[in-house]
Amino acid sequence: MGLIRKANEDPIGYTPAPMCARLHDLHSHSTASDGTLAPSELVAHASVAGVDVLALTDHDTTAGVEEAGRAAQEHGLLLVPGVEVSVTWQGRTIHVLALRLDSGSAALEEGLARLRAFRDWRAEEIGRRLEKQGIAGAFAGARRLAPGPVVSRTHFARYLVQQGKAANVREVFRHFLVRNKPGYVPGRWASLEEAVGWIKNAGGQAVVAHPARYRLTAGKLRTLLHEFAECGGVGMEVVSGSHSAGDARAMAEHARRVGLLASSGSDFHGPEQAPWIRLGGVAELPQGCTPIWEAWNG
Repeated sequence: MGLIRKANEDPIGYTPAPMCARLHDLHSHSTASDGTLAPSELVAHASVAGVDVLALTDHDTTAGVEEAGRAAQEHGLLLVPGVEVSVTWQGRTIHVLALRLDSGSAALEEGLARLRAFRDWRAEEIGRRLEKQGIAGAFAGARRLAPGPVVSRTHFARYLVQQGKAANVREVFRHFLVRNKPGYVPGRWASLEEAVGWIKNAGGQAVVAHPARYRLTAGKLRTLLHEFAECGGVGMEVVSGSHSAGDARAMAEHARRVGLLASSGSDFHGPEQAPWIRLGGVAELPQGCTPIWEAWNG
């Protein structure tokens, strides 16, 4: 599946623009997980935004990739089939992007099915814990806001905003859904070795998602990145919708020191994130990075 190519492309005579000249957004979500646009709508939105190469990386599912691939051919952009795999590392939840997946990997799909089963249980448990705190109907409310099969913490956050429990989704996470808060449920996800193994088995490239967001010390982050590289991981998200310019510079230095390729993605979930996060609204990679797409062929 690697890259789903442009519509009407001549596989022999077509000469694509240099990959470095294209706008890459290699981290996005659809209604297959916790995004608010259907996969085809997401691709159409990306096309309008001027994105040339888009990765669909829904949480623990590849269910939206086929629909997105058809839409990419219609809109004339390159789709990178992907997924965002949930990982537990040293008691923390870390996300690992899989980029350029091939289809039909039983190991990956079985692993993702296991993670989705935990997601289902976690959603019900979040509902139970919030109910004990006097917030009734949270699971049912989150379920109604989830257009696909995945009920995520984001859906709970949107419901609690609707109920007036917080002004915005970020406030909900801060006051209800993180460690030591009433709706927090510890993750039981894949190990780092498992996740990278699944991705490699599926022909993909493993990339640490939004590393600055984990608020690790510099030493802890170096440990994570070295372990990730030892497992076979190849890249890290240097530019992210949740990274500041300073974060990007710091992550670029980590990538250079560990020998990881640099990726760039908005982590777009829907138009309601504007103006903070926009599809395709990613800065250029800092100088000295090696883009993960540099070795890709059109």
